[in-house]
Amino acid sequence: MSVVALARKTLFYEWRKFLPAALAVAFSGLLLLMQAALMFGIFDSASVYVSKSSADLWAGYPGTQTIELGRPIPRDTEMALRMDAAVTRVEPFYWIDGDWRGPASHGSLSVFVSGIDPSPDGLMFTQAIPPATRASLLEPDSVIVDAADLPKLGLAIGGSATLNGHHVKIVAACNGLRALGGVNIVTSISTARRLNSDPTMTDRVAYYVAKLKPGANADTVRDRIEKAWPQRRFTVWTKAEFAHTAANYWMFETGAGLGFVFFTFIVFLVGTVITSQTLMAAVASHVREYAMLNALGAGHGALRRVVLEQALIVGGFGIVAGAVVSAALMLLAHSQNVPVAFDATAAIGCGILVLTIALVSGAMAVRTIAHLEPANLLR
Repeated sequence: MSVVALARKTLFYEWRKFLPAALAVAFSGLLLLMQAALMFGIFDSASVYVSKSSADLWAGYPGTQTIELGRPIPRDTEMALRMDAAVTRVEPFYWIDGDWRGPASHGSLSVFVSGIDPSPDGLMFTQAIPPATRASLLEPDSVIVDAADLPKLGLAIGGSATLNGHHVKIVAACNGLRALGGVNIVTSISTARRLNSDPTMTDRVAYYVAKLKPGANADTVRDRIEKAWPQRRFTVWTKAEFAHTAANYWMFETGAGLGFVFFTFIVFLVGTVITSQTLMAAVASHVREYAMLNALGAGHGALRRVVLEQALIVGGFGIVAGAVVSAALMLLAHSQNVPVAFDATAAIGCGILVLTIALVSGAMAVRTIAHLEPANLLR
């Protein structure tokens, strides 16, 4: 009988003894998958302004790493973008800090104010705010918030509050507007100008966004604009670049990402220890069978391969079970507006980690038969 067949038959007939190890691997995989989903979901919210908009290019202050760090840029930035033949639309994006004062029971709250073009073909938040809802921002002093932030603001749709000393009204609530580190308040450009607490900066913005002609290469257009304006006091990013820069800033520069990496190491370590102990117990329960095989001529190398093959099968089961439970939990998280996100790269990475846990555990369990002797049959 081949090593693979022996490993499978042992698992099939003695599955109860290997079930704890499989569950340990599945739980480790579940923790890794959900941790990755939460990490990507939380840090993706740092680039919600970019990812939820249809602009192909962003222009901002040189060295800006995330939306929150933007500074006013020269007015000729808009002209620099419009002068390129591939650019079809340019609009300003106001981003200012705000002081929200709602019901007395909720006190004041620091918020982020996003001033956008409310027209149907506006570029900002096109993937989060439908055209009909955008039109409601044409009403003076109207604002839109994320539906999940309504309890935090202490108001419902139609409720009124004071923002930077001005009276505003919530006219709609959408999904997909939550920002990392605070509440995002979306309003029209004209309302954002009135809300700006610095009267000297009402005509200056931190960003300009641009839409390109279909088929235009964003990287090529960016390079062309920057080359045409060598003395510029602004930087142009593609949509992908700016979103990646913002996510990287919050993940690595703030230290939050290191916390996730450390937790991943802890999950890996704990999963390996628990799985190895359960596998060692399962292997030890078959020590007489392994000793008999050794007496019949099976070498220690072949027996080690049996244990590693069993560990690999246990790891595969753990991946499948962990993935199924993770999918159900992610659906639940989405229904509760919990920020989760996932992609194929993260899934492959988690799968590799889970298999590594299983194989390392199998290698540790091999020690159980390292000094196996046929004399064990006499005990």
